[in-house]
Amino acid sequence: MVTAERQGRLPREREDHFMRLPGAQVVSTRALLMARENIRAAIEARAMICIYGQAGRGKSLAVNTSLRELAPKLTRRIQFRSRPSTRDLRHELFHALGLQGRPPGHPIEFDRMLRGALEATHVLVCDEAQWLSKMCFEYLRYLWDDIGSDLTIVFTGGDGCFEMLQSEPMLESRVYAWQEIEPMPLEEVLTVIPAFHPVWADADPDLIAMCDDEAAHGNFRAWAKITHHLTAGMKESGRILDEDLLRWSYSKLRQRPLEP
Repeated sequence: MVTAERQGRLPREREDHFMRLPGAQVVSTRALLMARENIRAAIEARAMICIYGQAGRGKSLAVNTSLRELAPKLTRRIQFRSRPSTRDLRHELFHALGLQGRPPGHPIEFDRMLRGALEATHVLVCDEAQWLSKMCFEYLRYLWDDIGSDLTIVFTGGDGCFEMLQSEPMLESRVYAWQEIEPMPLEEVLTVIPAFHPVWADADPDLIAMCDDEAAHGNFRAWAKITHHLTAGMKESGRILDEDLLRWSYSKLRQRPLEP
């Protein structure tokens, strides 16, 4: 549950890993390092950027980790799970920015208040941006374009985010950088996963490669789920990591059939 104190803020570090996986560490993947550089450049340029990719690839972790380092006190975060109206967006910004009193009842007054607040330096993360409507995108562009604003916007999202932003020419032309978070290639998996969690620290690289090929496919959320099952299985059985236990762990993941 998000408290009033935390609303609009970056999530705590314990929220970074799927299901708050105990023992999991943030590892510097190529995607995370690139996200950090793109966000740094965007803040310096007071720009808009888009970081997107399919679910589970580590978009939110990369953005949140980078902003905790680069601009923890300046960052505000908004997120929607369904199509918001412009009114919804105004109210979400009101609370995320920590504005005092009651939200204004008239749009003109509301806009004046938000523009005034955004004269101070802010980094706004719009998570799950694929849910935003054309009118919401236009409104964010209006705030960002305001001559008095000092606003950086980081759009993040999953399936449909890239297509949604690309479909709005007035917004797309203002996006400073685009970054797609792709699955980790095997060579990176073999380097990153042993540092991700102690259970993999001394694992046979062939077992890690097998797990990635048959189940995880370079997806960090899949690796987190497999690690959850594996650590639970090791604890209950008293066994150490081996091929049979590993296969049991990822047998619990739904596997998509291979395309012909």
